[in-house]
Amino acid sequence: MKRGKKYLNALSKIEKGKAYEVSEAVKLLKENKIAKFDESVELVLRLNLDTKKADQQLRGATVLPNGIGKSKKVLVLARGAKAQEAKDANADFVGEVDMIDKIANENWFDFDTIIATPDMMPALSKIGRVLGPKGLMPNPKTGTVTMDIAKAVSDVKKGRVEYRTDSFGNVAVLVGKVSFDEDKLVENINAFISLINKTKPSTVKGKYILNISLSSTMGPGIKIDTTNFEN
Repeated sequence: MKRGKKYLNALSKIEKGKAYEVSEAVKLLKENKIAKFDESVELVLRLNLDTKKADQQLRGATVLPNGIGKSKKVLVLARGAKAQEAKDANADFVGEVDMIDKIANENWFDFDTIIATPDMMPALSKIGRVLGPKGLMPNPKTGTVTMDIAKAVSDVKKGRVEYRTDSFGNVAVLVGKVSFDEDKLVENINAFISLINKTKPSTVKGKYILNISLSSTMGPGIKIDTTNFEN
């Protein structure tokens, strides 16, 4: 792939083979901003996991200390009092089967997250093959199938991020924007890595976090030293 001058310039500032401390990596990333828009910052962890084993497939959600700098539109599927709870919590869209039909019949996806009460899941499962590939199917593990609608909506609005391992044991997550203060990005990164450490499956032997990389939307990856995050 042919890279632009700004990308190559940013890449030249990264010492080949060096693993940086989190604060150093963040400083380097911010100093080498490439795009004119406010790029997102992504953290990727390569973990020593055998994802063929069910207990080594990580999936969950968390609210980072400083959010991710992105406002998400929330669709809540609920009835009665829970629908009103969603409205009171400032959900962007609230409905039940009517909204499910709208997605199915009109190919409507003007939202980022679906939160549903458990009783709505049988009806929603009928379009699971449409929602699944888009990462939109609610799941109890990520807090999107719940009776605590107000908290779920609040968490998403605060910048909750979902994560799951891919087939190679990698976990990728957004941790903020390039415009964030350095200390806020560092805090978000440390919080997420700490969370991953706490969710280490008991069956994993040897080193758990094999590699950590930080990058902006348009920028090169910066390797982060894993030493401080070893259990």
